[in-house]
Amino acid sequence: MSTAILALLAAIVVLGPLVALHEWGHYIVARLCGVKVLTYSIGFGPKLWSWKSKKTGIDYRISALPLGGYVKMLDEREGKVDDAEKHLAFNNQHPLKKIAIVAAGPLMNFIIAIALFWVLFLTPSEQLNTRIGEVLPDTPAAVAQLPVGDKIVAIDGHPVQTWEEVNYRLADRMGESGTLQVDVQPYSAVAKSHTEHQNGSDVTHQSYQLLLTDFMQKDAQGKDALTSFGALPWQPKIEPVIGELSDDGAAIRQGLQVGDKLLSIDGVTVEDWIGATRIIRDNPETLLDFSVLRDGQEVELQIMPQAKKDNMGNVIGQIGAGVAPVDISVPDDYRTMVAYTPMAALGKSFDKTGQLTTMTLSSMGKMVSGMIGLENLSGPITIAKVAKYSFEISWEMVLSTAAIISLSLAVLNLLPIPVLDGGHIVYYFAELIRGKPLPEQVQLAGFNIGLLLLAGFMILAIGNDISRLF
Repeated sequence: MSTAILALLAAIVVLGPLVALHEWGHYIVARLCGVKVLTYSIGFGPKLWSWKSKKTGIDYRISALPLGGYVKMLDEREGKVDDAEKHLAFNNQHPLKKIAIVAAGPLMNFIIAIALFWVLFLTPSEQLNTRIGEVLPDTPAAVAQLPVGDKIVAIDGHPVQTWEEVNYRLADRMGESGTLQVDVQPYSAVAKSHTEHQNGSDVTHQSYQLLLTDFMQKDAQGKDALTSFGALPWQPKIEPVIGELSDDGAAIRQGLQVGDKLLSIDGVTVEDWIGATRIIRDNPETLLDFSVLRDGQEVELQIMPQAKKDNMGNVIGQIGAGVAPVDISVPDDYRTMVAYTPMAALGKSFDKTGQLTTMTLSSMGKMVSGMIGLENLSGPITIAKVAKYSFEISWEMVLSTAAIISLSLAVLNLLPIPVLDGGHIVYYFAELIRGKPLPEQVQLAGFNIGLLLLAGFMILAIGNDISRLF
């Protein structure tokens, strides 16, 4: 089965329930408010399947375009309504009821995100703790001289326990210039922290002020927040010995052999396999000088890494070589067991939902202001690729992806743009204040502007998706 079909199926599996539950939020609150529902559809366009309830008369359907859904309610603005049913029409409801019905969809997406994050926090997991395993040269972490072995405990005053939390806090500073505060426990304090906590004493923290300049904007292609920051988790030191070669890779065409040990690439000494792959990934379509050890003799080669797209659409270099299998064990002082009680997990899920909501809104504001580029906007193709990638990793990654997409749907739908739920809510608040609906011409003008904005964003997002593919 082709990659495109798998990505489409993954997107449907992840997005389908989110869309269905979003629309169910509108549907159930409409019925609770006494509004007559005519159609409940998952998807747009021609219907693929439908069933009409004999009891309620509601037409339940699945439609051909799986990019959303809708709930159609009785409304005098969309057709003639019998006098006996006018009290059931949406347009005749109190503005607060209208607001509740419209807000129920995004609210359902928030609830889904919180529930999925709660399940993930409930699941005990052994992770790498936030001890710094490596500091990359020419990065903010290197300039500030963050020590390898120290443990990051807070970013900008926010406590962090995992590298994922560190990554989110750094991503929130994307596009910014200024000072980043990083609090760490020195290595000696980390080693003693278990005993000291048992005795009720505090572990010493040290603060570093890191200077950011257009963070993650300059030369950031293919780099995540941690790499741009410059402090990385512990990584195993793997001997840079070639264990396998792809038949169609640049390495085998240019003379690299199984058993060769990489000594240097383009004049940079290779300490381990991860260091070698980092150089190769950062230099697509660039001719590099390789020095390798083969049968006790040093051999010089020239290899040009091929430009490839990774799972997130970033251009990276690959030569078609793999390392020999190794047994990797994580040192005890770099590991931590993360586990929460149900109530603590619920609190963490609310915190994470709030943090990601704030970060999403902040990112949108930065795009509008020009602090970060519009190329960061993603559309349905990228969502499908990420969904497929999550299925290849683990069920936890699938739930995490679904939670983040659900949260994005909630935030996007609440933007005060006509045609979106947020735009409708603005209209109904205006109706509540005025005591009557806004003039139809005002509403129509707003909807037309909203459609143009939404179409523009969709074209831009899909264009970004296509550029990442090609």
